[in-house]
Amino acid sequence: MREIFELKEEIKNLSEILNLIGDSLDPAGLKKEIADLEKESIKEDFWNDSDRASKIMADLSDKKSDLEDYEKLEASLRDNEDLIGLVELSDEDEIQTLEEVDNNLKKLEKDIKSMKLKTQLDGEYDKNSCYLSINAGAGGLEATDWADMLYRMYTRYAEKRGYKVEVQDINNEEAGGIKSATLYIQGPYAYGYLKAEKGVHRLVRISPFDSQSRRHTSFSSVDVFPELDEDNEIEIDPSDLRIDTYRASGAGGQHVNKTDSAVRITHIPTGVVASSQAERSQMQNKETAMKLLLSKLIQIKEEEKREKIEDIQGKYSQIAWGSQIRSYVFQPYTMVKDHRTNYEMGNVEAVMDGDIQGFIDAYLAKNEN
Repeated sequence: MREIFELKEEIKNLSEILNLIGDSLDPAGLKKEIADLEKESIKEDFWNDSDRASKIMADLSDKKSDLEDYEKLEASLRDNEDLIGLVELSDEDEIQTLEEVDNNLKKLEKDIKSMKLKTQLDGEYDKNSCYLSINAGAGGLEATDWADMLYRMYTRYAEKRGYKVEVQDINNEEAGGIKSATLYIQGPYAYGYLKAEKGVHRLVRISPFDSQSRRHTSFSSVDVFPELDEDNEIEIDPSDLRIDTYRASGAGGQHVNKTDSAVRITHIPTGVVASSQAERSQMQNKETAMKLLLSKLIQIKEEEKREKIEDIQGKYSQIAWGSQIRSYVFQPYTMVKDHRTNYEMGNVEAVMDGDIQGFIDAYLAKNEN
């Protein structure tokens, strides 16, 4: 346990970080924005335009959450400072109280640093929802099972953050697992956080599918694209698109096996492909696939610093297989390590159950401006 002077110094340091967050967040301005949005939301004609109304309500919820989190951190720091003051005024040895303050400050440090990172997510698309695609590498059932494990991990992570998850496209392997899947993850800052997951993920374990119980290494790639606002002006020549329809292979009952409702759109100049089979309607799947294609192309345009989509040429390879960003080791020891930041966790099961925020925060902290 730390001494009183160490705890007081920690509170001072955390207060300084929180003040910087306040400068960025502007609580007074945030309260005014919330009040204005609340006035807007009670107008009689507010829900006449449901899409606009939904966006306003989502923005309102996000702003309220930011303000509430900031005020809770402020209050908690004050409470712990008061507890130390009471101990200093007491003639008795208040070891239990100081232990409580010590534990509180450890949690506060984590929460304050996490909020600091969120305020620094100021990229053009960081606040947006996103699409997350998983693709199994070579290796048969072992690889498709690993892709399925990642699918579950990201689904659990999103649910823990209160995000809504929709399966846009899934390509199941008959023997088990998935060859590929695309998730639509809806919620504030979904892209800002999950962009940290783009890359190749490596699994090392004793294969449950190997009768000789040998150790296997498997790979899956993850790519993340921001959802674009509807008013985003992107021009694509229709002649550059090839649209194919096919029968859906994912879950969905008998209907998906009887009609060619699934849609795959290829942007011919780049080779970028987007597909959807989540909806019953071919028209709906076409619309969803087009949104995903635009998201992929706009991200490539930004990454390659192009002015127009038309400037992107050549086949686009999503991820190089030799550049894994993270290893998940189940045997001979248990460890998940991110090779970009060296952040690691020994509790592999917790990670596979969606506890990946530490990896994301470490990546964002390393890449902050």
